[in-house]
Amino acid sequence: MNSNAVLHVFLHFRIKLLKDVSYMNKKFFFPLELALNSLSSGFIIIDRKGTIQFINPKGAKLLKVEAETIANKSILDLLTKGDSSLFLNQEHSTSEIFIGKQKLVLNHSPIFTDQGFYGISAFFEEEHHYEGLLKDVNSHSNLNFDLQALLDTSYDVIYVSDNKGVTLRVSSACKELWGKDENELVGTSVYSLEREGIYTPSITRLVLEKKAPVSEFQITRTGRKLKVIGTPIKDKNGEIVKVVNVSKDITEISQLQSELQEMKKLAEAYRNELEELRVRNEAENQLIFRSIAMNQIVSIAKRVANVDSTVLIFGETGVGKEVIANYIHKLSPRSHKPFIKLNCGAIPENLLESELFGYEKGAFTGAVTQKIGMFELANGGTIFLDEIGEMPLSLQTKLLRVIQEREMLRVGGTKPIKFDVRILTATNRNLVKMVDEGTFREDLYYRLNVIPVKIPPLRERHEDILALAIHFINYFNQTYSQSKKLSSAAFELLQSYSWPGNVRELQNIIERLVVLSDDDIIEKSLVEQYLYTDQRKSKKNVKINNIMPLKDCVEEAERQLLELAKRECSSTAHMAVALGVNQSTISRKLQKINLHNKQS
Repeated sequence: MNSNAVLHVFLHFRIKLLKDVSYMNKKFFFPLELALNSLSSGFIIIDRKGTIQFINPKGAKLLKVEAETIANKSILDLLTKGDSSLFLNQEHSTSEIFIGKQKLVLNHSPIFTDQGFYGISAFFEEEHHYEGLLKDVNSHSNLNFDLQALLDTSYDVIYVSDNKGVTLRVSSACKELWGKDENELVGTSVYSLEREGIYTPSITRLVLEKKAPVSEFQITRTGRKLKVIGTPIKDKNGEIVKVVNVSKDITEISQLQSELQEMKKLAEAYRNELEELRVRNEAENQLIFRSIAMNQIVSIAKRVANVDSTVLIFGETGVGKEVIANYIHKLSPRSHKPFIKLNCGAIPENLLESELFGYEKGAFTGAVTQKIGMFELANGGTIFLDEIGEMPLSLQTKLLRVIQEREMLRVGGTKPIKFDVRILTATNRNLVKMVDEGTFREDLYYRLNVIPVKIPPLRERHEDILALAIHFINYFNQTYSQSKKLSSAAFELLQSYSWPGNVRELQNIIERLVVLSDDDIIEKSLVEQYLYTDQRKSKKNVKINNIMPLKDCVEEAERQLLELAKRECSSTAHMAVALGVNQSTISRKLQKINLHNKQS
């Protein structure tokens, strides 16, 4: 095989490869260009218009130009004498050109691409040097040596086959990649090498079958992974005469990519774990308690968090039903999905259905666009229906069907919409009594009351009052940039109070004290001033239904008040603080009541 022609093949491949964006990087071409630039002869690539596409340093020296500035310029501007038609010569030939008085001899070969004749590539030298080479019987061997050096200095394996798939030439790196020496591959058919498992697939075979360039990954018997680009070299009739492959060993890159993917998965797992811990810690910080009763409630919430059972949370207004619902959601597998809250008692009856299920455009006057309902917004997550006892009967029926079938219709819609939502509900009303009265559906009650959670009022868990008060003091100090503290007497007063408004009332009182207190130490007198405002107002609620002696009325009212205080307060000291009298007075009056009860 003519050495100049073989070198032309590889340089043609280089032109083709430059068009492949995924391989346009210096590292890939550096060894090949280094070999060309080290040749002792000039080398040039010229398109059919005479534009210089590539020239090595020796060639630039012979043309008396700078290699960095001559690219993409016309060689016709340099010629003083010569046949410009040589750039259109589609045969292997030798030509002469003049640069000034210097005569250069070009040994050139045509370049064909898929689009046809591209131009020429050529070795060239001064006439006297070229004549010496022609007389040298070893010139052919020298050119072969230059070519093999070019192949062997390339980090990438260059593989040349004929149009029958017979291996013609391959660089010496083949031993490392395919496990065979050059002399074992040359003269062997790529089809037999593929059957033998030396490489899979044969890129040369694919090129010959498709009659077009092929870019594929190749696995070798030595366990390497290669990125191979195969290019057909065609004659002027469009027939394939050679196939040139360049193989890039990407084994390490592939391994690094696999390791990187594993690291990404590991990092993602750690991130998810940290996020779960953060969410759990955040959820735990929302719950401030010291009482055994609340500890039991939290224990139940943790157990039900990991299942999708419907939970019905009972409790007076302000005990923290929403806090428990949010806690369950954050500990659940749905924590990364929405937590949608809706107060059924805060929305007018005629709007509640569209809030829950949405509506279609034109469903009613004013519905100019489609509305997504709460159930759709909560899809994949949790919906919390607070004050479920306030839901009208007509809507209870639809809610029951939605819960059972896990699908719904928008208002004005005709197509059922599937959803996946965990349902939590809460109420401060006696649903059993409402069922008896016919104001709450019995079947819906049992559907919601799968896991009942009853939160006791604050007056039944005095151990939590101090912890909550400290938490709220710290929170509002930080919120309002204050440094307020409660005196011991103030704390004792807060702990003895019955808290009809529960945790919400305690939170509001603490905020009021932090904002309105003039001193950093909040004394008992100020707490008492704010704390008993509502209690004094409540005296107006005392009703007298029957005429009786004033003395009897006072004694009866006192007895009822003491019995109420005894139920709500943890000690006679707390009762004394709550009723504004001495502890001895409380003890004396309780003894009198007990004596009266025994006599009765």
